[in-house]
Amino acid sequence: MKFLIQRTVSGKVAVEGKTVGEIGQGYVVFIGITDTDTAQTADKMVRKMLNLRIFEDTEGKTNRSLADVGGGLLLISQFTLYADCKKGNRPSFVKAGNPEHANALYEYIIELCKKECPVVQHGVFGAEMKVDLINDGPFTILLDSDEIFRN
Repeated sequence: MKFLIQRTVSGKVAVEGKTVGEIGQGYVVFIGITDTDTAQTADKMVRKMLNLRIFEDTEGKTNRSLADVGGGLLLISQFTLYADCKKGNRPSFVKAGNPEHANALYEYIIELCKKECPVVQHGVFGAEMKVDLINDGPFTILLDSDEIFRN
């Protein structure tokens, strides 16, 4: 599982010209899921994401979490995080999760986040989406469960 987290001033996602999710300060999170991912993987990834201290304190150090700043989450499914560009110029997406499995985990992640964060918005799985965001910093973090949770 991969979470591409962008610390943002604001973010919104639209489907067919209609805004379906919007936040102010917080994280816009692009979520990639593969077939080996489980609810336990999602639990660990969400806990890691929510506990990241990447907002500045009064001294300018990144010591504050999403909860500390009252930030929101905008969660966007994005299978292209599993693009394999090793051969040729056209990416392969065979490592991206089966849509039924990926959608179930995506929905699970949304519900898990709603239990921990007062503002959770999201895109529409499988839809053509337009995402607008103002990256704060810029500050972007890639959480990859294969790298973070190796035993």
